[in-house]
Amino acid sequence: AHVSLADYVGMDALPPENLYPYTVSRPIYSNPTFEEDNERQAREERTLRERLSRTCGCSGRQALKVVKGVFPVIDWLSRYPIREWLPSDVISGVSTGLVCSLQGLAYALLVSVAPVYGLYSAFFPILTYFLLGTSRHISVGPFPVTCLMVGSVVLTLAPDDHFLLPGNGTGVNGTKLMIQCLEEQLWALIAFNLDPESCGLLYLHGDQVFLPIQVVMGLLQVGFLVRYLSDPLVGGFTTAAAFHVLISQLKIVLSVPTNNHSGCFSILYTLIDVFTNIRQTNRADLVAGLLTIVIVMAVKEVNTKFRHKIPVPIPIEVIVTVVAAGISYATELDSRYGASIVHSIPRGFAPAQPPNIALLWNILGSSFSTAVVGYAVAVSVAKVYAAKHDYTIDGNQELIAFGFSNVFCGCFSSFVASTALSRTAVQESTGGKSQMAGIISAVMVMIVILALGHLLEPLQKSVLAAIVIANLKGMFMQVTEVPTLWRQNRADCFIWLATCLASVVLGLDVGLLAGLVFEMGTVVVRTQFPACSTLGNIPGTNIYRNMKDYKNIAEVPGIKIFKCNAPIYFANIDYFKERLRATVGFDSVRVFKKRNKALKKIHKLIKKGKLRATETGEVVSEVTLGVDNKGFESERDSGRESGQVEDGDWPVPEVEVHVDWAMELPVRVSVPKVQIHSLVLDFSAVSFLDVVAVKSLRLVIKEFLRIGVNVYIAGCDDEIVWKMEALAFFDEEVIRDLLFLSVHDAILFIKLETANGSMQDAMVEGVRDPEICGLFSDFN
Repeated sequence: AHVSLADYVGMDALPPENLYPYTVSRPIYSNPTFEEDNERQAREERTLRERLSRTCGCSGRQALKVVKGVFPVIDWLSRYPIREWLPSDVISGVSTGLVCSLQGLAYALLVSVAPVYGLYSAFFPILTYFLLGTSRHISVGPFPVTCLMVGSVVLTLAPDDHFLLPGNGTGVNGTKLMIQCLEEQLWALIAFNLDPESCGLLYLHGDQVFLPIQVVMGLLQVGFLVRYLSDPLVGGFTTAAAFHVLISQLKIVLSVPTNNHSGCFSILYTLIDVFTNIRQTNRADLVAGLLTIVIVMAVKEVNTKFRHKIPVPIPIEVIVTVVAAGISYATELDSRYGASIVHSIPRGFAPAQPPNIALLWNILGSSFSTAVVGYAVAVSVAKVYAAKHDYTIDGNQELIAFGFSNVFCGCFSSFVASTALSRTAVQESTGGKSQMAGIISAVMVMIVILALGHLLEPLQKSVLAAIVIANLKGMFMQVTEVPTLWRQNRADCFIWLATCLASVVLGLDVGLLAGLVFEMGTVVVRTQFPACSTLGNIPGTNIYRNMKDYKNIAEVPGIKIFKCNAPIYFANIDYFKERLRATVGFDSVRVFKKRNKALKKIHKLIKKGKLRATETGEVVSEVTLGVDNKGFESERDSGRESGQVEDGDWPVPEVEVHVDWAMELPVRVSVPKVQIHSLVLDFSAVSFLDVVAVKSLRLVIKEFLRIGVNVYIAGCDDEIVWKMEALAFFDEEVIRDLLFLSVHDAILFIKLETANGSMQDAMVEGVRDPEICGLFSDFN
């Protein structure tokens, strides 16, 4: 039948004047009729052999595509517009190279190693990323959060107390000189074995075989795993990391001795040490640090405010570093005032060497968390600039690129590489167009390593620590997101707060894991207790919405429409059934048992002669409410007097007994009222069904059918229908005809069936006496 939109749904409702009504005339479609009319096609299922042959097939074009995918530089370098892009890349590369050099020196303090190794870490990763990376704008190198995470591992396995010699090398306060050898082995191993992007590289010492696990992960296309690190989780984690960085650099700015702490409450213990030894603060370092923080932050604000008027941001870190180094050299701050300075920055590069594989298992867990954080931050920053400049990045290729970058830099005494937002912002804002700017920045870092490094030897470490602190502003400003998250989505707000608190209290590695577990818990809770609603119809339309949300809405008489806004699976199927019972207002199993109990009592009373069934099947009581006529003698009484039958054995005709469950019953059994004859399940928001859900759902439908309530499922996606078929959802009772394309199709079908009288009235149930449809005999 062809039914227009307004049929059976209140044609008297007129639309507002500013809306344009439309009428749709089409058949009422159930899924089977729609598939038949539109010739549904069977899906082509390829065998494993066919898939492998299709995937592994090789041609010249496919081979070139694979090579360009592994080495993206071949693709973009061949189309590089030299005249348009090269001048901008040169300017950007020079500016970024200066920033890379200074951040490398500063971030080495977070790793608790000599500053020269920060320069190595700012140089080597750029070379391999230039060949393998897909982002044109990110600046590859040290990132403060990953540096701090590596530093915590270094200090845990190689505490200063085990590798310090007493002396007065730093001047009047008699601080100690650090022996770096074992620590360098540790962080080189982390970059080489389990780097921040790759989750590791296993070095098989006997055969000299290197297996970059991160590269394997990239080839297996598992870059999607980083998507589990949501923006609130990353925001809370990086904010907590900023607190850790701040506290770790505070002792350097003050130049006070502290013990090394890691793990739970490490921030608290470090603060206790700082305030315990606060009287030993070096005033020269404190003044230099505070001035650096104030100047750097002020000039950065100027750069931000006037970024559209200033062609190139003021390289304030470079200026401050040069000035501070000159002042320290001229005034001899280290010898006269006991200031802690960089001391030695050797020229040239350290020789390549393999890491100490014996330490591998001691750093496995921490390295994995560092790997996840570094990759997540790098990809997030790359996506921001890719969207801004209208190109795409390949997450899996980024996994491979950062993995090889860390494998390479790990061989040359470098620590882990990722990216820093501030450094990347410099590269992009100064006109960088491609990774050619990255190569030029690497050249600038190389010049510092080979020729200019010794000029920075008088530089105070407090100045470097202050530069690190000044660059934390962006991370700390993420706190302002919390009120917005609270207003928009409290679950995301709780994720942010829980991750931040756990990372501050428990440490970064354990805190990240705790935040991830909490995030997964919120997902489980939201799917385990999904939003369910009762739908009503907007009069005159085919629109169905939540009854609680609108005033101009009507519930379809005799029909309940139930919607679940989540996948249905083993964890939430019980909650689904609870909400369904609350929506319909009764428990179908309890109704069935109570009706069965009432029917059995009615059957016994008919056998005893206290009730009788008329020719139409209605049940009539033998005891009337009025005054009995003593002179009236029924056939039953005369039979008894003549002795033809005994009490309780009077023959009962085989007549169907009709019980109106809405009326008062002739027996004392409280049967719940069923006010509907049809139930429509809106599955338009259901994206997944598992085996447990399918079995339970089939049982629920059968429970409603046996009490006379017809069940229909509307809005199923084809994937859900295929899943139902694969899981044997349909049988002789639960047939495919109960599926409808939309809620409106189901409602119109029900109304037509009711109007034609072909639908069984749920309020009346027929049973044949005396057997009472032996189906009920198993229930009490």
